[in-house]
Amino acid sequence: MNLLTELVAFVVAIGVLVVVHEYGHYSIARLCGVKVLRFSIGFGKPLVQWVSQKSGTEWTISALPLGGYVKMLDERELTDKQDKIPEADLPHAFNRQSVGKRIAIVAAGPVANFILAIVLFAGVFASGVTEPSAIVAVPPAQTVAAQAGFQGGETIVSVSDANGNDTEPVRSWADLRWKLLSAAFDQNRVVLSARDGGGTYDFPLDLSHLTSKDLDDDFMSKLGLEAGGSKLTIAGVEAGSAAQQAGLEKGDRLLAIDGRPVDSASTFIGYVKAHAGQPVHLRIARGAAQNAEQNAAQAGDAGQVQTMMVTVTPATQRDGETGQEVGRIGAALAAQALSVDVRYGPIESIRLGAFRTWDISIYSLRMFGRMLTGEASLKNLSGPVTIADYAGKSARLGPSAFLSFLALVSISLGVLNLLPIPVLDGGHLLYYAVEAVTGKAVSDRWQLVLQRAGLACIVALSAIALFNDLARLIHF
Repeated sequence: MNLLTELVAFVVAIGVLVVVHEYGHYSIARLCGVKVLRFSIGFGKPLVQWVSQKSGTEWTISALPLGGYVKMLDERELTDKQDKIPEADLPHAFNRQSVGKRIAIVAAGPVANFILAIVLFAGVFASGVTEPSAIVAVPPAQTVAAQAGFQGGETIVSVSDANGNDTEPVRSWADLRWKLLSAAFDQNRVVLSARDGGGTYDFPLDLSHLTSKDLDDDFMSKLGLEAGGSKLTIAGVEAGSAAQQAGLEKGDRLLAIDGRPVDSASTFIGYVKAHAGQPVHLRIARGAAQNAEQNAAQAGDAGQVQTMMVTVTPATQRDGETGQEVGRIGAALAAQALSVDVRYGPIESIRLGAFRTWDISIYSLRMFGRMLTGEASLKNLSGPVTIADYAGKSARLGPSAFLSFLALVSISLGVLNLLPIPVLDGGHLLYYAVEAVTGKAVSDRWQLVLQRAGLACIVALSAIALFNDLARLIHF
């Protein structure tokens, strides 16, 4: 069933993105008076086709759905030298258009992808989405968050630069992560304003030590920032495990580990992994008294509150990914995180959608540049297998997640097509830019040479992306 969901979500995602991209080319071509011969969704043998009586364009759905194209009337693409375009149609040939019109037609595809991303993000922002609150879990000792003064339980409300200027509100944990990612890419210092029961305080955060590899991984964990405020309970206990031997039961709520409050599953798991073979002391609430402190305060009778201390010694186990010895107690966790509904008005949603699209586009270009210089790993490249996987996962999470995923891929498609690589839209734009500056078109000979080089680049990038897909699939 999951495989079917992934396939359907993948086909829908690719279909929408291809149609929007190619329709961008088509609409501006028609606006500029260029005759469009064919609009094809997919490549290869046509499965369905019809001809528009109004425009004469042949609309086609082809067998291979990984892409599409718009074929315009062009004297350079005549297969037979004896063929000639009718005199009446010559003004409508693509190659007869001015440089400005050709640039507009070619750029329209990527621009359509960016517009789609803005609309999708705006729709998500306007409809509202439930996200984890920006509550900080207890940070590990010696991390940047701990050194900044976070103790856990604070709710971050805004981010500003090192001087306290350019303050931006923080509405959720996802919002916080994105703002810190943008700042971390430039290795800036920021100030996080957070409130707790005693008021609102500023926490200076130094991001200058983060490397490109840190940004490839979960950089928030490297800073010691984990989403907190969760209620952790034992969802299941393995037979014969350390958890069962210690007396832990399904439904027990975890309150503290070795005296440290527990409100983050990843923090708890990390602590257990780091204490293989060493006894750790858990404070838990059991049965009807899972909210131990609240029940005690309301009942006024501590005897009715079933809080207890449990000592468990994590078993030693080799981590399949790192090969290191880690601790494991053999219990499944369930986390009930505090969440917030993030919703914006129509105008604000469009503005935020445009800003988010711009930020992601710039981030993508910077990351691609760093991959070229070796500062970032080529593992960041993903192919159709990974896209299908994330398409299925986002579809199962709901409409908002799928629309956000679609917006991200649409931006990636737009950015990729604008790269100055021959055979891509960006390569053609480069030709036309040279023509606009020099007054002469790039010769057919040079275009042929550059196209072959561009095709080699595309094949190489596709091969790397496919290798990364397979490596993720088989954990190579």
